[in-house]
Amino acid sequence: MKKSIITLSLLIISVVISGQGINKKAASEISVADKLVPFSPSSVKIEGYLGDKMNLCIEKRIKAQDVDHLIEPFRHKEETRLWQSEFWGKWIQSAIAAYDYNHDPELFTIIKNAVSGLIATQLTNGYIGNYSDEAALQHWDIWGRKYTLLGLLAYYDLTGDKASLNSAKRVADHLLTQVGPDKADIVKTGNYRGMPSSSILEPMVYLYLRTGDKKYLEFAKYIVLQWETPSGPKLISSALAGVPVSERFPHPSTWWSYENGQKAYEMMSCYDGLLELYRITGDQNYLKAVEMSVKDIIENEINIAGSGSAFECWYNGSEYQTEPAYHTMETCVTMTWMKLCHNLLRITGNPVYADEIEKSAYNALLASMKFDGSEIAKYSPLGGIRHAGEEQCGMHINCCNANGPRAFIMLPRFAVMGNQNEIYLNLYSKGEYIIPLKSKNRILIDQLTDYPVSDEIEIDINPEKPESFTVALRIPSWSTGTLISINGVNIDSVQPGTYKKIPRLWQGGDKIKVKMDLRGRIINMNGCQAILRGPVVLARDTRFRDGFIYESAVAKELDGYVELKQSNSKPADIWMSFTAPLVLGTDLEGEFRNPKQVSFCDFASAGNTWGEDSRYRVWIPKTINVMNQEYKTY
Repeated sequence: MKKSIITLSLLIISVVISGQGINKKAASEISVADKLVPFSPSSVKIEGYLGDKMNLCIEKRIKAQDVDHLIEPFRHKEETRLWQSEFWGKWIQSAIAAYDYNHDPELFTIIKNAVSGLIATQLTNGYIGNYSDEAALQHWDIWGRKYTLLGLLAYYDLTGDKASLNSAKRVADHLLTQVGPDKADIVKTGNYRGMPSSSILEPMVYLYLRTGDKKYLEFAKYIVLQWETPSGPKLISSALAGVPVSERFPHPSTWWSYENGQKAYEMMSCYDGLLELYRITGDQNYLKAVEMSVKDIIENEINIAGSGSAFECWYNGSEYQTEPAYHTMETCVTMTWMKLCHNLLRITGNPVYADEIEKSAYNALLASMKFDGSEIAKYSPLGGIRHAGEEQCGMHINCCNANGPRAFIMLPRFAVMGNQNEIYLNLYSKGEYIIPLKSKNRILIDQLTDYPVSDEIEIDINPEKPESFTVALRIPSWSTGTLISINGVNIDSVQPGTYKKIPRLWQGGDKIKVKMDLRGRIINMNGCQAILRGPVVLARDTRFRDGFIYESAVAKELDGYVELKQSNSKPADIWMSFTAPLVLGTDLEGEFRNPKQVSFCDFASAGNTWGEDSRYRVWIPKTINVMNQEYKTY
């Protein structure tokens, strides 16, 4: 397929900037260019509250990791069923992304040693892993190889180190001797309809892009064909038929088993790989299958805080989110959901995916990290007590402690993106960006704001020299009254759920001011209420000592909005605090007829002591009033 020079140049820029070094031979076969391209993470500095949390994650979770502890399992080929071999690959991807962001030399030394230490465990046949010969290809063996490949390729992208690329090739080549036509069937290996194993699709496509060796591309295509065989997970046909992700297979008789086809994290990992193959082949059914599945996930699985799943599987969770559920909102699901949305945002330019990332980042993701940065929770439910997850596989780590930092370090690639002569601002947070245009002019962008605490955002645009280009501002779907001005002149036609594109001759000193609609929004569901303020979910927390948080209540609302008052008195380690007028309990006699100002905090802060002293709750059961006809709809 022939392409214009401009399109091919944009494509190569897209792949390189996205952390994917590209082989020129492979580039000639790619048929789809991203509509939005991340800029180099080192040109982005996120500051303020969100930036502080990112830096805390880097220092306390990424740099503090005992890396040799992650490598040790690879030195022993005795495993038969567990997933120790995923931890190194998850951790090192976050470490490399963090170095790409802050260029910390100490972190680079840690990364370099981690890569050489892992490669030293490689067998002569190319295998890197910890499974015994007798258990090869079973349970999580191929899944672990996927993360090894992703880590080695990320290091190659960062450094150009041929040893890491050659090691990755040997890992893949060994697998190709075991799996494929006339060998073991990829979808019959491992667990969950073969989804963990076949998610190796993603690094196989990456390996093809870096080497130009078509055997990796052919293996990727083989994987996708196997999905639609009788034993496969039907990830394309079920999606195109509109089958919800929670209903593609019967409820399993044994949950942790091959027959369970609703595993959320692994399913999304497969779809991430399918998008990478779509970029090469241009097969519209691949993109459509992912978009239809993601649409279903948004409508029926992702909850008010931007995550989903229970016992790590889809379960039509949006409908049931007002009810407590065991093991809900796994951080691995949150991270993979954000990654999948970011992938779709790059391909389609559709701001709905940016809205989803913002919701997840400010709620489920921030809530998963303990206030001191020392732990990433496995689960972050909408009520109860937060706590650390169990140690897994006989190691001092678990999947979410390894994986959660990847979501934090994804944010610089999301914050600001580009396309030709357009700059798209996705993340509103205090920060500074240095953006190169195709003309080689550089644009310095300063965001001065404490959003989402306040509703005002000032964006200073300072090109090195005046130039005409477009600044596209994401207008969140919930902000129905967004106001924008440039140098004091109001801009009209601002529509929620879109990018407001502003093409003009930009000069040093130009100022954009944005005022978001941060009125408190009431969400009514299943006889319960929740309050949102902008992208942030609010929650009651026992630290406020203003009543029983599990008591029924009715918020005083008007046309779906509730008046929130900012509170200056709040417990330690709480970011935002507001009061809302609630009529509490079941007694409407005397003074209890009048609403009481009840304290709420942001969901990320709720319960963040990880102890009994900070029980919290998002969904508040409404007290039934039989004088109102609407009570019959509960």
